[in-house]
Amino acid sequence: MPIPTPFHSRTSALCESYEWRNWSGYLSAGLYEPSHEREYYAVRNSAALFDVSPLFKYEITGPDAARLVNRIITRDINKCAVGQVYYTPWCDEAGKVIDDGTVSRLGENHFRITSADPSLFWFGDCAYGMNVTITDVSADLAALALQGPNARKILKEFVKGADLDSLKYFRLAEGKFDRHPLTITRTGYTGDLGYELWVSAKHAERLWDMLMEKGHGYGITPAGIIALDIVRVEAGLLLIEVDYISSHKALIEAQKSSPFELGLGWAVALDKGDFVGRRALLAEKKNGSKWAFVGLDIDWPALEKLYATVNLTPRLAGRTSRVAVPVYNKNGKQIGQATSSTFSPILKKYIALATIESQYAAIGTPVNMEVTVEYARKQAPATVVKMPFYEPERKKK
Repeated sequence: MPIPTPFHSRTSALCESYEWRNWSGYLSAGLYEPSHEREYYAVRNSAALFDVSPLFKYEITGPDAARLVNRIITRDINKCAVGQVYYTPWCDEAGKVIDDGTVSRLGENHFRITSADPSLFWFGDCAYGMNVTITDVSADLAALALQGPNARKILKEFVKGADLDSLKYFRLAEGKFDRHPLTITRTGYTGDLGYELWVSAKHAERLWDMLMEKGHGYGITPAGIIALDIVRVEAGLLLIEVDYISSHKALIEAQKSSPFELGLGWAVALDKGDFVGRRALLAEKKNGSKWAFVGLDIDWPALEKLYATVNLTPRLAGRTSRVAVPVYNKNGKQIGQATSSTFSPILKKYIALATIESQYAAIGTPVNMEVTVEYARKQAPATVVKMPFYEPERKKK
């Protein structure tokens, strides 16, 4: 049975919809109001507050801490400065992705890793023979994501000791609120200006209260997973067990993916020395990848015509679909699958994240995506496009 997060006393009082999800064993609001629209637009127009405490969180310390992190992840942690945050995947020996998450360098030999799935035993296996301590702080550390154009203004109202104006994208700062320690990372899962706030669970409720109080005049809005799902697709961001399957959970080899196949080749440092999966990834880099992760822009006029055949308008606006559907080339051959699809309210487009054969992955390539119209399977024309679909300038400024 799911358990409450440290913010549950606050989120439960506001959750008018009573729609809850099980996120890693925790109760997580799907949406707070009867509809998710206001929560979605808060991300893009004001500020949205997400409870992201269900993320798994691990701290790695000790003389061999950097050596261990470098063995686990595909990026080069030696190039990560204290106060910097990396987004990175990590792989098994076959070069297939186990999980993806962030690594924050809190000190020279002090790292915090977030993950979607439990990783303690894997990290422990990788640490064999090393002088390190791995601590699971998942329950001890509460986390909120404050995302949207007003996020910085809200934090500046009450956070002390952190220079938020100079805090760069994927950097961290230590500050205080009401005399309580607070770690702020300029990160998020929305593709917008935003911060993630890491605080001791015992101070979680006070942090929520101060955010809601100081953010009232800036349009702060508690938001749930449904709105988050739409904005992360607009941002072209992967979701584990939806857009890819962890190699530790895959039932067959064909379900596994490499970083190159997930569009994360930029996060693979093959020249940094040995790490788990390096040999396999070197071979894949040389021989090429079978699959590619792409964005699809589905032709809206064509969708209207498909629905018009049964006297309907397109019934696609609303929540993100996590149901995988086939993608075909122009000759009708299946070349992959779209794994997440949504109507983007801000772009006024129907878009999708897809994995397709590499030969069809060039920007501008025409493909067809399966859609169901009144119980009948149809194909709608789509185009491979550059991701992210939406990226405001404020995201990194």
